[in-house]
Amino acid sequence: MTGAQQVYYHLGVALALGLLIGVERGWRERAAAEGGRIAGIRTYGLIGLLGGLSVLLAERLGNLVLGLAFLGLAGVLVTVYVVNLQRRNDVGITSLIAGLLTFVFGALAVMGEVAVAAAAAVVTTLLLDYKALLHRWVSELQDVELHAGLKLLLISVVLLPILPNRGYGPWQALNPYVIWWMVVLIALISFVGYFAVKFGGTRKGIISTGLFGGLASSTATTLHLSRLNRRDPAMAPVLGTGILLACGTMYPRMLLVATVVNPSLFSSMLVPAVIMAVVVYGPALFYLRWLESGEVELQAPLRNPLELGPAISFGLLLALVMLLSKALRVWFGNEGVLVVAAASGVADVDAITLSLSHMSQGTLDPHFAIAGAVVAASVNNLVKGGMAAVIGGRRIGMYVCLPLLASIAGGLLAVWLFVF
Repeated sequence: MTGAQQVYYHLGVALALGLLIGVERGWRERAAAEGGRIAGIRTYGLIGLLGGLSVLLAERLGNLVLGLAFLGLAGVLVTVYVVNLQRRNDVGITSLIAGLLTFVFGALAVMGEVAVAAAAAVVTTLLLDYKALLHRWVSELQDVELHAGLKLLLISVVLLPILPNRGYGPWQALNPYVIWWMVVLIALISFVGYFAVKFGGTRKGIISTGLFGGLASSTATTLHLSRLNRRDPAMAPVLGTGILLACGTMYPRMLLVATVVNPSLFSSMLVPAVIMAVVVYGPALFYLRWLESGEVELQAPLRNPLELGPAISFGLLLALVMLLSKALRVWFGNEGVLVVAAASGVADVDAITLSLSHMSQGTLDPHFAIAGAVVAASVNNLVKGGMAAVIGGRRIGMYVCLPLLASIAGGLLAVWLFVF
């Protein structure tokens, strides 16, 4: 591509990005009479082109030209905004900011940053287009949810970077940065699960409760639905479906948690995780015939979008698991890790999965990391099956326990055949 062709290409991109934003702005004000719009597709296209041409002039006359062009455009847009404010009493400055951004995108494109300019323009257009949806989300946001989001930012953006990323304690097994990063990861999963339930709704109640509740905590979901069944045993098929959906969601979550820490585990862990998930999801889909009436409406087990107390408790549990895992591996070799995995699975799967994934980046055999995660999930299945049978009753226990036992057998067999 010759120099002239490259200039024409960059100017074309600058114009196209302006037209992209102009299409959205023009469509939003399509009902306005001719001349009633502040700016439309042509104006934004020209603003993008202006940004690009200003860069070309700045290359010959100095960077001051680019700054003056931007200030001149800002002055024009502010003047139009003031006039519009007097005519329509519209105090929104979205179009003004969009115009300034369009100029910047055009300038970036001609500077050679085409990918950055295009990506930013697309994101800007999406934000402009989703105005109603974003406003609805903000209007439905509660104090506790806003505070939870700020707390999540505090523990991730503020606290995490200042923690030392090195080992402490016996065998250098305790890494404050790694432990807290795991806490942030689990808190984020719970946070996303909460809003998935809220904005996704409770269509047919049990489906969203099982899937999204299981994303945050399959054990908490099992406990919640088992208690509901004690109040109304006739709902055992429906509630059993929710428990199985929650338990099935644990396996892709386990795969995600492990591979976020150590991506090399993905291919080996995929087969056991998929087999265990399919064995549990299959009966759940079969049970869904009891939900065809659409009359079941249940509350999700999540009450707080960010359970900071349990998250910190998880961090302490993770530290203990990391220490025990390291100690048993030193004393008994890789086989000792499986004992810790079985014990940890009684209370939680994520802690041992995160710990083993982290250790597999060092001296722990990755095969034992995968086996440990499957063992922990198997023990956790036994606990949840017992919970459903004891708390919810014999009938729901039958719906839940058989698929969970089958998933244990399938997972352990997959580890034996495909991992070792």
